[in-house]
Amino acid sequence: MPRSITSVFSEAEDFAVAMREEGCLSLLVTGAGQFRARLTQVALQSLRLSATDERLPRIAFVALPADTILVSLPRGRGAAPIWGGITIGADEIMTLGAGQRLHMRTDGPCRWGSIWLPAAELAQYGSAVTGAPFPVPSAARRWHLRPATMRHLRHLHSAAIGLVERRSSAVIDAAAAHGLEQQFIYALIECLSRSSAISRKTGASAS
Repeated sequence: MPRSITSVFSEAEDFAVAMREEGCLSLLVTGAGQFRARLTQVALQSLRLSATDERLPRIAFVALPADTILVSLPRGRGAAPIWGGITIGADEIMTLGAGQRLHMRTDGPCRWGSIWLPAAELAQYGSAVTGAPFPVPSAARRWHLRPATMRHLRHLHSAAIGLVERRSSAVIDAAAAHGLEQQFIYALIECLSRSSAISRKTGASAS
């Protein structure tokens, strides 16, 4: 698969350096114990994926590029990060708009995944699929997904990450990588067009 790597860390400083590619400008471990973390990164064509497993609580400051949005989702039964004070549940995702800056913390062992993609590309595909202007999230928002929609998104993410972590011998050429990327984009369009955005302050669904 194009540009993919899995790294295991026993030092917080090394993990912080690797997380810079994930938009992390600073990272501070806030709990005692032996540091352990695992980071898998997959770059397709215009879309990037990552999967992170962490053991100790920490706080980080994250900044997104001006042209990129981030989708964060929980992995397995592990807890997900808390983004700007927002906690997401098992059937929820978090979107961060292009250029967003906020703190992200974990309170203990944590497993989470990320999808990075150009905001303009999501808007273009979204408009083509829905037949109407597609509003790309511009702020930090929590979305409650239908169980089937969430399962599909997590399955796509887990399948791509699993190929890397298992060091699969399967050959993923440019055409296959493009096809996988298209599946992710269409899945995200479905998530954002058919799901409820939950208000950050009140917990009520946004219109």
